[in-house]
Amino acid sequence: MKRIVLVRHAKSSWKHNVIDHERPLNNRGFKDANLVSANLKESPLNIDLVLSSDAMRAKTTADIFISNLNINTGIVHLNHALYDFSGTNLIEVIKACDHSVNTLMLFGHNHAITAFVNTYGDRYIDNVPTSGVVVIDFDIEAWENLNKGTTIQTLFPRDLK
Repeated sequence: MKRIVLVRHAKSSWKHNVIDHERPLNNRGFKDANLVSANLKESPLNIDLVLSSDAMRAKTTADIFISNLNINTGIVHLNHALYDFSGTNLIEVIKACDHSVNTLMLFGHNHAITAFVNTYGDRYIDNVPTSGVVVIDFDIEAWENLNKGTTIQTLFPRDLK
């Protein structure tokens, strides 16, 4: 059995004159990421590996979740391939995970996150919002055998306000 915890990065700011990759979070992004991650703390996740896009907004979101969930930073890795909007790289990164990883937490971007949960989960989600979390279980022994799973949890900021 494998589990993936997908997190769409928190709301970013467009106020700064920086390239897309370097856009920071805005105030709502910080608040929502803290709200969702504090609530997620009540779910027993037992994370084995955390992978995040290396974009500033994804890294900062991951940092907030890692801190609030008390995740060991030694299992956290940035991956430029997750700076992906189509979802092709996202799927390749997941399938390349080691068999020893049972629970994978991943921080990324839309459209990739929403496309993944609608392709591999069993519950249609129109749009995974910023700071949104979707947890999917897979009845597989190895990530390379990724197939349709069961969506077991969604946690969106609007559900907590």
